[in-house]
Amino acid sequence: MKTQHTVAVAMLVGAGFGAAAVEGLHAQAKPPVYYISEIDVTNPDAYAKEYIPLAQANIKAAGGRFLAAGGKTMSFDGEPPKSRVTVQVWDSVEKIEAWRNSAAFRDARQIGEKYAKFRAFSVEGLPQ
Repeated sequence: MKTQHTVAVAMLVGAGFGAAAVEGLHAQAKPPVYYISEIDVTNPDAYAKEYIPLAQANIKAAGGRFLAAGGKTMSFDGEPPKSRVTVQVWDSVEKIEAWRNSAAFRDARQIGEKYAKFRAFSVEGLPQ
């Protein structure tokens, strides 16, 4: 009888480990999502002082990571981008939507819109 219990427990534990492994592999296969924003800054000093620290903290708290923010840009075809460009990477578009629907985003964006005009979009990355 003890052998049957041992085998049953071993099977349950094995199934649990298997389920965890499958979930982990599924999460790894999910491609990242890139959030790109073009920002036409009208008051650089106030934008940098009042908006950037707040916005960056909110993005990081919501799970976004910056790949580029406001650095030198170069246009290869067409018009050059606006005065500031950011590129962020997120785990999913749902996380971006949750961040953009948050009170923290709305509060920060109210400040940002006093000093800039925003254009933003997301692009799904390739599986890694």
